Amino acid sequence: MYRDHNLGELNITNVGQTVQLAGWIQKIRNLGAMKFFDLRDEFGITQIVIQEESLMQLANELVTETVISVTGKVVERVSKNDRIATGEIEVVAEKIEILGKCKNVLPFGINTEASKNVREDLRLEYRYLDLRNDDLHKTILLRSKIMKSLRTYMDELGFTEIQTPILANSSPEGARDYLVPSRLHPGEFYALPQAPQQFKQLLMVSGFNRYYQIAPCFRDEDPRADRAPGEFYQLDFEMSFATQEDVFGVLETIIPKVFEEHTDWKVDHGPFLRIPYEEAMEKYGIDKPDLRNPLMIQDFTTVFAESEFKAFQGKTVKGIVIPNGAEQGRKFFDSMTEFAVEEAGAKGLAWTKVEEDGSLTGGIAKFITDSMKNEMGLKAKDAVVLVADEKRAVQKMAGLIRIELGKRLDLIEKNVYKFCFIVDFPMYELNDDGKIDFNHNPFSMPQGGMEALTTKDPLDILAYQYDLVGNGYEMASGAVRNHDPEIMVKAFEIAGYEEDDIKQRFGALYHAFQYGTPPHAGAAPGLDRMVMLIAHSDNIREVIAFPKNKKARDLLMRAPSKVTEEQLSDVHIKVVTEEN
Repeated sequence: MYRDHNLGELNITNVGQTVQLAGWIQKIRNLGAMKFFDLRDEFGITQIVIQEESLMQLANELVTETVISVTGKVVERVSKNDRIATGEIEVVAEKIEILGKCKNVLPFGINTEASKNVREDLRLEYRYLDLRNDDLHKTILLRSKIMKSLRTYMDELGFTEIQTPILANSSPEGARDYLVPSRLHPGEFYALPQAPQQFKQLLMVSGFNRYYQIAPCFRDEDPRADRAPGEFYQLDFEMSFATQEDVFGVLETIIPKVFEEHTDWKVDHGPFLRIPYEEAMEKYGIDKPDLRNPLMIQDFTTVFAESEFKAFQGKTVKGIVIPNGAEQGRKFFDSMTEFAVEEAGAKGLAWTKVEEDGSLTGGIAKFITDSMKNEMGLKAKDAVVLVADEKRAVQKMAGLIRIELGKRLDLIEKNVYKFCFIVDFPMYELNDDGKIDFNHNPFSMPQGGMEALTTKDPLDILAYQYDLVGNGYEMASGAVRNHDPEIMVKAFEIAGYEEDDIKQRFGALYHAFQYGTPPHAGAAPGLDRMVMLIAHSDNIREVIAFPKNKKARDLLMRAPSKVTEEQLSDVHIKVVTEEN
């Protein structure tokens, strides 16, 4: 009724045909006796020529982004355009029908240079217009293709797609829950799932061999550039009779395939590097290291043990040796010192560099002897930057400094995806109140099982937990699950939960485990972050069709919003506003 071809498929072989096209007017060029429209749809652009007097009055009333249907004859273009697929032809209009009028004034231009600099809150408010921009539109289409690829590869590996509930129960996944009040059960609440954790484990108890779904997850967290506020999607999967290495095998199969299918960058293949958590913190200062950055953190605590440099006395000292770093002037090191203090939380940044003759100059050179220089492995033309503090604090400081050095010195390897697994996470950590709490996932199997739980200091217990990291981003999290109810009770007891708490909060798992449970393991690669990496974006909102802003607000749909007293009454809720 509206079109018999899309706007990206006509070519020189169609010359002489009468066609019907439909789309948005992207650009209008008026040459007096003739008018040209660039007509756009999802598939491409076709140039429309209006030269009949009977159509000219209507054409003069049209504005960009109006939706029209055009019937006309395909002719060869005199001035061809090799930048578009249809650039050899144009369509001479014989009939034009307006399908959707557009206001004369748009909030911002579509597919113009200026549209790239529109402030984000305006783009989000008019997201349906923003999604017409080619780059964003193509990214959403890319997301769809990646989801299709993931399903194809998971099906090939023998996984079964199963949906799990959205209205679930509250679970300690490390973030705040979104609570949903129950109308039928006053004072009781559902929780939107932070992950399908319990359900996928119950599927293993139910005898399903391999499960997956592209699952929505909901967490009431503060937004970040690489994390969508409120909701996100992950490729959630679980395997019966599986070990950690079995899960790694799945990830090492699907991740390279998906990335290679949708990018022309070089892609790491398995087996990916396995890095224990403690080693990652020591060498990279972060548990999601970017392996494209060649710089490494080294421990120089013993080197400075007898040093007269008071700022380092009695502290853990971390340093980063920069090959050819002596080329940088004092201004560079002053700038890095400013970063270390203002962004990394350090009290300062010590540095020195080695001249071609081996002498040390600049910074704390006078406090470093030849012996200390040799211990640090410093060579001619090298520089070193150093920070000191308590162990955990200085690891993180050095990690941030390493990342910044890699950026400023342009050391990051380009056009490549590098992956690794971070393994051997601590089972427990101290929370802000100084009490033992789960470090990662509470449903993980402790390494050493019951014996470790009963004989080791909780802070020394490692878990079968792991992360997949790609180019400095956490791409997936997973674990071998704790499927033994006795070990489960003991593990939660150490974190301050009584057995009755487990029965009440995780009763389904607790009771299910009494009826024969296979060992099982799984992981959950984040879909949004995967698309972000493949699309070469550094903003996760750019790979989601209708994202929330930095304050977790949906500017398009005006959510969250107030509701009526009647709606609140239905779910037995009263809003109390505190003064001041």
